[in-house]
Amino acid sequence: MVERAARVGNVGRRVLLSGICLVAVACVPLAAFEVRAENLPDALAKAYQTNPQLNAERARQRATDENVPQALAGYRPQVAASLSAGLQAVRDQLPGNVIQTATLKPWQIGLTVTQTLFNGFKTANSVRVAELQVQSGREALRNVGQSVLLDAVTAYMNVLANQTLVEAQRANVAFLKETQAITQRRLNAGDVTPTDTAQAEARLNRGLADLNAAEVNLAISQASYAQVIGNPPSQLRAPETVDRLLPRSREDAIAFAFREHPAVMAAGFDVDVASTSIRVAESSLMPSVSVQGSVSRNRDSDPTLSTFATDQASVIGQVTQPIYDGGSAASQTRQAKEVAAQSRLVLDQVRNQAKTAAVSAWVANEGAKIAVAASESEVRAATVALQGVQKEASGGQRTTVDVLNSQQDLILAKARLIGAQRDRVVASYTLLSAIGRLDVKTLNLNTPDYLPEVHYQQVRDAWHGLRTPSGR
Repeated sequence: MVERAARVGNVGRRVLLSGICLVAVACVPLAAFEVRAENLPDALAKAYQTNPQLNAERARQRATDENVPQALAGYRPQVAASLSAGLQAVRDQLPGNVIQTATLKPWQIGLTVTQTLFNGFKTANSVRVAELQVQSGREALRNVGQSVLLDAVTAYMNVLANQTLVEAQRANVAFLKETQAITQRRLNAGDVTPTDTAQAEARLNRGLADLNAAEVNLAISQASYAQVIGNPPSQLRAPETVDRLLPRSREDAIAFAFREHPAVMAAGFDVDVASTSIRVAESSLMPSVSVQGSVSRNRDSDPTLSTFATDQASVIGQVTQPIYDGGSAASQTRQAKEVAAQSRLVLDQVRNQAKTAAVSAWVANEGAKIAVAASESEVRAATVALQGVQKEASGGQRTTVDVLNSQQDLILAKARLIGAQRDRVVASYTLLSAIGRLDVKTLNLNTPDYLPEVHYQQVRDAWHGLRTPSGR
């Protein structure tokens, strides 16, 4: 009996030591990676610089900038040069059946300058539409930037959480292997039944399956990380939340979303675009005034003509008043009015969506705080419970299945804590995005901010040139 009690005591101590190893992993879920080098701001800076989706949106915005110089071209003169030359064979029949042939070399050169003086304010309104489109596009670019940064945060936290979960599952498997080995030795000594060994083996296989699932999820999250940020994850460090940048109340979050969210601001500019487009359509019903100046020189070597050369210069003014165009201009005006009405409804819809997103993000962030606190308490309690069950098992008051159940409770609590810590960080950044402030300047990232105004100023007043500015 003394030897058996000693064996049970040794078993209990070994199981207890294995449990302590698991508890150590459970109590430092994300902090275990703080010694590593790559932090979240660095990853966000890389995504901001290299993400293909964001760079494609920047290229789209640079193309939108070109609408302004195209509209401004309506203020500028149109200059066209012409040149014609050729050979002309002539065969003339003169009185008395006299045939005269000649090969002529006529040519003509000319220059025409046309300047529109008035076109029903079409040019002015077109310029205004183009400028509003640029402003709307900038907000759309800012919105894509927010989405990319939030995707980068999510990808970063997924990798970090899955790495931590893999480590926890590995510790769990080590614990289960040790438990199975101890149970097998106790079976050989006649201290337990085959049922205890089967239970330990079943839990070990479950632990191996859980470890495999965690490793699969880690590989998937690493691939997503590389897609969003531009390089595979190497050494990640647990980040902090951005609570210092968040509103203090739900009402403040809604107000910020209404005023600053790029989707709302873009929809507002779209309303202005649609309203101004009505005046562009109405300009087709108004008179237009233009002046045209031209010079030309004509040479003809036909010997039968009395004039061999002609030089001309002219200045012509023209006034055109549309009377009836089949109803096209009227239809375009009605269409523009309907589009304007639609854009106002879309603005209301976007505002409602921004309000819903802000409220949802606020509630999720507050809930994430509670979930982390609850999960931490659960892990502490499960740790104490596991240690107590192990001590009782060493005294013969608990069975192997009790230890396994208690250890399973701990690993599940650990997994919930890892998920809650991941959700806590992502929720804070999601709320920052919902109020329209998830950008390089607010986060103070170590990367130059992309300024779309630079490219706009480079091309706005360009009268000529095919070179594409860098926009930086």
